[in-house]
Amino acid sequence: MMKKYFLPIAVLGSAIMMFAGCGTVSSSLDGGDTSLEQLRNSLVQKFDDPQFDNAHWGVLIKSLKSGEVVYARNEKKMFMPASNMKLFTTSSATIALTPNYRYFTEVFMNGQVKDSTLYGDLILKGSGDPTISGRYNDGNVTETFQQWADTLSFLGIKKIQGNLIGDDNCFDDDVYGDGWAAGYETDYYAAQPSGISFNDNCVDITITPGAITGDTCSLSVDPATSYVTLINQTSTADEADSVNTISFLRKRGTNTIVVRGSLSMNKKPYLESVTVDNPTLYTMTVLKEVLASKGIAASGQPIDIDDTGDSLHYNGFQHVASFTSVPYAVIVRTINKPSQNFYAEQVLRTMGKEKYGIGSVDNGRKVAFDILGQWGVDTARLQYADGSGLSRMDLITPRDIVSILEGISRENSFLPFYESLPIAGVDGSIKNRMKGTRAEGNVHAKTGYIGYVRSLSGYVTSADGEMFVFSMIANNYTVPTRVAEKIQNDVCVELANFSRTK
Repeated sequence: MMKKYFLPIAVLGSAIMMFAGCGTVSSSLDGGDTSLEQLRNSLVQKFDDPQFDNAHWGVLIKSLKSGEVVYARNEKKMFMPASNMKLFTTSSATIALTPNYRYFTEVFMNGQVKDSTLYGDLILKGSGDPTISGRYNDGNVTETFQQWADTLSFLGIKKIQGNLIGDDNCFDDDVYGDGWAAGYETDYYAAQPSGISFNDNCVDITITPGAITGDTCSLSVDPATSYVTLINQTSTADEADSVNTISFLRKRGTNTIVVRGSLSMNKKPYLESVTVDNPTLYTMTVLKEVLASKGIAASGQPIDIDDTGDSLHYNGFQHVASFTSVPYAVIVRTINKPSQNFYAEQVLRTMGKEKYGIGSVDNGRKVAFDILGQWGVDTARLQYADGSGLSRMDLITPRDIVSILEGISRENSFLPFYESLPIAGVDGSIKNRMKGTRAEGNVHAKTGYIGYVRSLSGYVTSADGEMFVFSMIANNYTVPTRVAEKIQNDVCVELANFSRTK
């Protein structure tokens, strides 16, 4: 089990002086610790890399045990964090929701069953649960719906003389994060948040090349649903070309998806997740289709509650089925390790739903601010535009991130959060980084990437067993992203190798 470190109230005060221009620390104040002075000098050289003369580094590295500042550069300046924004969302949700929190989604019927027919509507009451998908059940995306169908069959229902209504009113109707680019709408990483969701609010499209050059590629969609319309503008390229130029465009405000490009005969089938518009209606449509496949026909239509003009009162409705999610301790790993935007957005809104009754960014942000402020985050200046970091309107400081990493380390629920972070060389978004070094299996850190932004923040343990917290954010660089990553990797390796007793 990870050792839990507690920070003293008093830290270094003015004992360490930072040079604002270069981020160095006065060696005369090192108390004779030449190994620390050497480390600091090495870090200065790394972050002074001339390839970043036109860019900005924001860095803060501290000892978690003593609070000593090892290195700082622009730590109070605002930076776009990209997916390091998930640290704000997931840490505060770990406290607000607790690691044991589970979503509870319910199915009701508002009529009577007679002669195997439900005379009334089937209603799905959403809870904001992002997990109804194939992620936790071996890829069978409709397994939950099949179980609900089996329950209805057990109750003797073979026909529904009514509609299938999706009640998503636990969340508001804002389906995009503040500052999200319009060009993101098709992409899985910008799936619409919703009080009812299914399969990450995406369909999964598989493209298979044809048998001969010039053939149209074949397309299949999972779940197999009429909710989306595919327009196939693909072709099979010669095997020698070895190309994959497949692209997707969902026409705005519709569920018509245009698939274009070429795929060579030598290529394996290509899978891409594409967002849907109106996830609630999508969910209810697929549910109706699954019920039909199980011999339960519904004469009515899939309906989003917003289109009914009525509010539902559940007193007197019969509860017939439900779905309980995995605990938040599992969900947070799904967010942080692969950097899953959709789950992060759902969780931010869930915090607001649990405290204020309606899940919204504003309500979730208020809950997060209460917690983050207690950890020393400057919430008056913090720009918390979305829950995932996809927005370029998010602005934070490296000091804010380190405050979070320090603050949650003092909480009883620290371990589930710590274990949710990607591990260098092992899993998540840093699975292929720092391999073959002392940082492998040691660094637990969250990545972040959007155009011209690369961030890495987390924890690393030195050769002496001293844990450091760090945040390293590069903004506005124009060199390849791997150059920024190399600096971040090298710093982590140096920290992992560091010993005060050398």
